[in-house]
Amino acid sequence: MAAGSYSNQATANTARLILTNAKIATQDDRRSFARAVAMEGGRFLAVGTDEEVLAYRDAHTTVIDARGRTIIPGLIDSHLHLIRGGLSYNTELRWDGVPSLSDALRMLKEQAKRTPPGQWVRVIGGWSEFQFAERRMPTLAEINAISSDVPVFILHLYDRALLNGAAVRVLGYTKDTPEPAGGHIERDKAGNPTGLLIAAPNAAILYGSIAAAPKLSLEHQYNSSRHFMREMNRLGITGCVDAGGGYQRYPEDYEVMTELHRRGEMTVRISYNLFTQHAKDELADFSKWTSTERYRQGDDMYRLNGAGEMLTFSAADFEDFLQPRPDLSPDLEPELTAVVRLLAEKRWPFRLHATYDESITRFLNVFEAVDRDVPFGDLRWFFDHAETVSEKNLDRIKALGGGIAVQHRMAFQGEYFMDRYGEAAVSQSPPIRKMLDRGIPVGAGTDGTRVASYNPFVSLYWMVSGRTVGGTAMYGEENRLDRMGALRRYTVGSAWFSGDEAIKGAIMPGRLADLAVLTNDYFEIPEGEIKGLESVLTVVGGNIVYAAGDFAGFAQKALPVLPEWSPVAHYGGYRNADVAAAAHAKSHAHGAHQHWRSVSHGSGGTGMREFAAGMWGSGCPCWAF
Repeated sequence: MAAGSYSNQATANTARLILTNAKIATQDDRRSFARAVAMEGGRFLAVGTDEEVLAYRDAHTTVIDARGRTIIPGLIDSHLHLIRGGLSYNTELRWDGVPSLSDALRMLKEQAKRTPPGQWVRVIGGWSEFQFAERRMPTLAEINAISSDVPVFILHLYDRALLNGAAVRVLGYTKDTPEPAGGHIERDKAGNPTGLLIAAPNAAILYGSIAAAPKLSLEHQYNSSRHFMREMNRLGITGCVDAGGGYQRYPEDYEVMTELHRRGEMTVRISYNLFTQHAKDELADFSKWTSTERYRQGDDMYRLNGAGEMLTFSAADFEDFLQPRPDLSPDLEPELTAVVRLLAEKRWPFRLHATYDESITRFLNVFEAVDRDVPFGDLRWFFDHAETVSEKNLDRIKALGGGIAVQHRMAFQGEYFMDRYGEAAVSQSPPIRKMLDRGIPVGAGTDGTRVASYNPFVSLYWMVSGRTVGGTAMYGEENRLDRMGALRRYTVGSAWFSGDEAIKGAIMPGRLADLAVLTNDYFEIPEGEIKGLESVLTVVGGNIVYAAGDFAGFAQKALPVLPEWSPVAHYGGYRNADVAAAAHAKSHAHGAHQHWRSVSHGSGGTGMREFAAGMWGSGCPCWAF
């Protein structure tokens, strides 16, 4: 057998789907490459040469020539807010990847014209001013000039929000509004709110403002969640560990995804964590859930993964690098101890948001004390983020059997961090190589959709290049990963964080049949082009869930975007600035609508016509060239 080949480990003798003529990065322990792969029953059946794998073909097998493209295991985001993000995705104008502020403001102006009364134009994170050619943020004057009637709300990371006058009025901010706890309302000389909300030192004012935005109808939430999953599939994502989120209620806000799972309409595997909801009553939240719910309840598509990312409100250190590090409450230790002890006793895995080493020190003090009474043993737990974790605390994490889920938040905030803490500090924020050298499980992710973009290829670019989205160098060679190492954090590495490392993250017989066929060769293209990669064929459980370009003939029937005024219907999601094509004709003859989708020109080529066919099917006359 050739290197990278495997004998069949399944009971089936024939495959439902085979891909041939490919460069397959299997992610097995040998980091092998293979030529072809067969799938049956939702799992990989065989991996090897074209000849070896085609032996599993019969009259009912679909065989796809990959045309020499690179295939990777489906990417797994170990920290994503997919359930929450899906409920509002269709309402959001995404600036992710938009190359200039002038483009962003033009999109904002166009969307303001089509947004109906009672709705907002909202840009909810995922962008940085350093991605713009102008390298600056919009001004309040520019936002107010766009629209005086439709509320405009723009979230920048978790440090501020920009509101036009209409949004200030809708939210009820006046001269008499008192300063909110943990936040600041900027005012003019007369004391009137200007429209700038600042998180100082925490993001409560931003959370609360976003929560006040109009919600979609239930029917549109179903549609929105499906489109968000489709967007994930376009970017090669086939699974995630959902980190819950502020103002996300359980079970109410999970019911849409639960119903989509029941219908068989999920296209991303989700292992979800439960995020505490009531300050000072966190123990009651987790006491209830550990009594009524069961860890790992569900199936390989939709499953409960434990507690977090917030366990108590007193143990939340917000990552706003424009502000000084926040001092955590003296209530942290007793409150966190009670919750962690409960989770250890109930054998519920947990995760905890932790940005600063000072916070991590206090958290570990609690964990070690609980461990002495209720041994963690094989209980799976991990920190999220850990940008400034020290080597001493890495050793403590290793000793307690913990992991660390890292995200590319520094790709969006690195310039701010460097200004406050200096170049030496930023070079190890986070110290990924030191984590790996100690054998600590490390998974990759994005923390999308608010703090950073949900695009996994931007995260892979960050780990490989050590640069921000604005091109600022942060890490030397000692803290960067090679391309194979970075990919492993997004595949087998992330699978550990849902306890699925034996069934996910690698293209091997018996593993779940999740993969992505890329627009170009991740291993060979120039470093800067990594963030422009997409998938042209995404498979989940042996089923094709996304197809475009050369493979558009395998695409599922196009799903309309609801409501019709949705920004997603006109601009889509992430825009790959390096390869984007403008939407055809603002003055389009039928005037019904416009589209703006990214067009990738990888090996084999993906043109506007082919990409459009994959995305929109034949239902849109705009694509009848």
